[in-house]
Amino acid sequence: MNEGQNSAELQDLYRELILDHARKPRNFGRLNEVTHTAEGINPLCGDKLRLYLHVDSEHMITDVGFEGSGCAISMASASLLTETVNNLSMADASSLFNLITSRLTRQDDDIPATETVDLSKLQALDGVSQHPTRIKCATLAWHTLHAALTQATSIATTE
Repeated sequence: MNEGQNSAELQDLYRELILDHARKPRNFGRLNEVTHTAEGINPLCGDKLRLYLHVDSEHMITDVGFEGSGCAISMASASLLTETVNNLSMADASSLFNLITSRLTRQDDDIPATETVDLSKLQALDGVSQHPTRIKCATLAWHTLHAALTQATSIATTE
């Protein structure tokens, strides 16, 4: 198999992962015990999201959920986010926000490996950077995470 076939197969795999998360979002729903929450909106396409976190006394995210509506990329990104940040420290989740939004908006180098977080599924979002109008769909959940972590009082936005 040549490199072009490998790349095409990987893109197909990532596309399927995005579609799976969009059709069956993980951690969809409000949490019973919420310590941090934020609302986000993408005014360009109408994606709306509310993110719920439960953060313990050691600043660890012990549970995460979301509600909202939007395009497949927006919902898949939120679903992938919830799987990734659950059981992370607030500091690690904040660093992840910076890494992912930077990656999607500027096409930085490949997402670096980390000992604490498996980021392989998040690489499925890389293809979004080739479609500039969809980048804000993919970053909405991450901006909402940042707002929740900082306990911002305003609605998170992609603008």
